Amino acid sequence: MKIKNVRCIQINTPVIESGPDTRPGWNTHAIRSNPIARYPEFTRVDGHKPGTTKKAWVQITAEDGTFGLGSFAHGQIGASLIDYFIAPLIEGKNALAIELMNDLIWRSSEGFQGGIATAAQSGVDLALWDLKGKLLGRPVFELIGGPSRKAVELYATGDDLEWMKELGFKRFKISNPFFYEEGSEGLKKLEEHVAQSREIVGEDAELTFNPVMSFNTDLALRVAERLRPYNLRWFEEPLPPWDLEGYVELKRAMTWTALATGEHHYGRKSFHQLISARAADILQPDIEYTGGLSETLKVYTNAEAAGIETITHMGGNTAWGQHFAMSMPESSLAEWFMHTNIGQPLGDRLLPGVSTPENGTVTPSDAPGFGLEIPEDWIVPWEHGNQARVTYLSPKNSVK
Repeated sequence: MKIKNVRCIQINTPVIESGPDTRPGWNTHAIRSNPIARYPEFTRVDGHKPGTTKKAWVQITAEDGTFGLGSFAHGQIGASLIDYFIAPLIEGKNALAIELMNDLIWRSSEGFQGGIATAAQSGVDLALWDLKGKLLGRPVFELIGGPSRKAVELYATGDDLEWMKELGFKRFKISNPFFYEEGSEGLKKLEEHVAQSREIVGEDAELTFNPVMSFNTDLALRVAERLRPYNLRWFEEPLPPWDLEGYVELKRAMTWTALATGEHHYGRKSFHQLISARAADILQPDIEYTGGLSETLKVYTNAEAAGIETITHMGGNTAWGQHFAMSMPESSLAEWFMHTNIGQPLGDRLLPGVSTPENGTVTPSDAPGFGLEIPEDWIVPWEHGNQARVTYLSPKNSVK
């Protein structure tokens, strides 16, 4: 079966309004630092700060009309790569030859792979796996190794801790409001934030903290020492992805908690550097950034051989992350990012066919492919050059 067509698309999902018994969730207002926090005119509210752009989707259709779907990050920037660079490479190829097509993409993009190009490849690879599962009539988690557990254990990311506990989550990751130029006053506020969170979740719950690349090595070590009494499960991505030496130094010095990173690493080669240098205890590839499921499986195998666990970034919110975690024994958890308001059902913002968590676990669909049930009338061509621009500037005094 050959590939007939590859195109970038968008999925027009219906707008779901929050009910009268809901309250705005943390993701609508929580201050979360990242490297651009140095400049106070930019908002730190997640989803609106620079660096967060709309997803795009890839639809790959076989000769018999069967199609697969996959999404990728940085869609507004990478969509042209799909339609004008990748599509001509793989149209007409065997629809089941996923490794061949990925190799064609990697070799042709050698001069600019990583970043946007690798994110775009993620959408293509995921659409190929979805198509393969549909053509063979099997769920993807069976194609990549079969189930290794009855359900996927989740940890929840967000600051609405009481609500997250009520929903049945037992593991938690909280935000970071602190940027390194804010000095001792900012560090004090950070410690108060972590202390209050520990009190809410209890001494026995797993609690994790994510600075999102906002520190340098010196500050990361000072923060880790300051937060030592709160028994963090891991310390996540304190440094930017290029700072391999910093991660090595931090990993060797910080012996009381695990060091995790990888959300912003793209492709197996960048992860190979982390693994070879023993620069992290937990790897966190995002399947929509790092080259797709095929590339994430290669990262996983390399890490497994080194005794390092792989826990995908936001894996619980996507069909691909759920299928990956269901199959891979050395992936004991998946992240569930709290993207709904307080009181709103968790499934309200999921695509049809993506499983909803129950009591802190999730079981992926066993329908063919990734099990997505997206109505065809939701699928429309990507409109190049006609995407809405995002406003990043903060309202006056909104960032302190």
